[in-house]
Amino acid sequence: MLKHILIVVGLVVLVAIGGVVYLAWPDTAKLSVTDVAGVRPDITQPRIQTIPTIKVADIVGWKDGETPTPAAGLQVRAFAVGLDHPRWLYRLPNGDVLVAETNSPPREGGGIQGWVMKKLLGKAGAGVPSANRITLLRDTTGDGVADQRSVFMTGLNSPLGMTLFKGQLYIANTDALVRVPYTDGETRITARPETIVKLNPGGNHWARNVIPSPDGKTLYVSVGSSSNIAENGLDAEKYRANILQIWPDAKTFRIYAAGLRNPQGMAINPVTKELWTVVNERDMLGSDLAPDYLTQVQFGDNFGWPWYYWGGYPDSRVEPANPQLQQYSKRPDFAMGPHVAALGLDFAVDMKLGAKFANGAFVSEHGSWNRKPVSGYKVVFVPFGANGFPPIGTKPVDVLTGFLDAKGDARGRPVGVAADKTGAMLVADDVGNVVWRVTPAQATTVAAR
Repeated sequence: MLKHILIVVGLVVLVAIGGVVYLAWPDTAKLSVTDVAGVRPDITQPRIQTIPTIKVADIVGWKDGETPTPAAGLQVRAFAVGLDHPRWLYRLPNGDVLVAETNSPPREGGGIQGWVMKKLLGKAGAGVPSANRITLLRDTTGDGVADQRSVFMTGLNSPLGMTLFKGQLYIANTDALVRVPYTDGETRITARPETIVKLNPGGNHWARNVIPSPDGKTLYVSVGSSSNIAENGLDAEKYRANILQIWPDAKTFRIYAAGLRNPQGMAINPVTKELWTVVNERDMLGSDLAPDYLTQVQFGDNFGWPWYYWGGYPDSRVEPANPQLQQYSKRPDFAMGPHVAALGLDFAVDMKLGAKFANGAFVSEHGSWNRKPVSGYKVVFVPFGANGFPPIGTKPVDVLTGFLDAKGDARGRPVGVAADKTGAMLVADDVGNVVWRVTPAQATTVAAR
């Protein structure tokens, strides 16, 4: 009898616990995205989750005639369509545009976590195999549409960032920074890539970016963490959650900055001449934490990951603790909002989109999975002051929306942003398989070659 009573009591307790979990899950935002954006965002108490909130927009794609919605005074049209998961963009000196058609390498591991991740990526439109290809797009007529395309490079391993440096093209694969000789105007490279430095692959955050330093002597490479909060141990995070500084000729590197969970977009601020980046922060602290951010990065900076976020707020989930780091954790310069997945970054120096968008940074927000309601799924502009920083009170300004339809389904998801040779903004849409081109509304044509 006692045994039966204990079983019944145990079942009641489990039901009660399950009810609490059900009522608390999924976590719903109590603040707006705007409240958690800016120089001084509202940082609330964390709501730690064991079962993550999962809210991802279903993928429906673009119907004929549909485009994103530009801000007032701007217009948008497709620069190139029919691509295979286009994620990153780079403009060559002659005006040709390289697009990395790429995705995550095959995911490691199995079990429940692997199954959930596979389902989540598939729902978000990120489950397709990587094309591992760079494609060249060329507008020969000057009408703002790429009328020629060619397969520029193949045989890569989940490539993302691309940059010319001292006459060679550098490509950031998920597992290595490589380079090939480049001649202006060529439409295909068949040379075998030379490895400059190996990069630690695996886990989450596969995408690597690369840009030259302001002095033209070294390269910066961004490498995201392999996990959310180092739950697989710190050994798995060696040279991860870092921006690395590379000496290409010597094939050596050092950690330039640390504690950046997933830095991806990088650009040089035209005023401060310093490196800036956008970073995806941690998950499962609730729908209001922690904000993704845009920030200046200097040598030796540590932004706290995994132990701290937003300049010293502790994450109690991380073991072992690291109390000595708290006072040295740098506070980012500008919060983009919670879970927006800020990926693409470019300053307005090469953009010609009007006075409203003349001084600041464009940031693409790929869109959330760990927030209810969803956030991101758009391109925004962060206005800067004359000192090269966003003023207090500044909030992100929508530039390109409409990636979500009226039902909340995703027609596309923006990633890389770059200026074309005319000053238009190009946006890589990896789910819509389009590169969009944004110009002032009064501009109907562009100068011919």
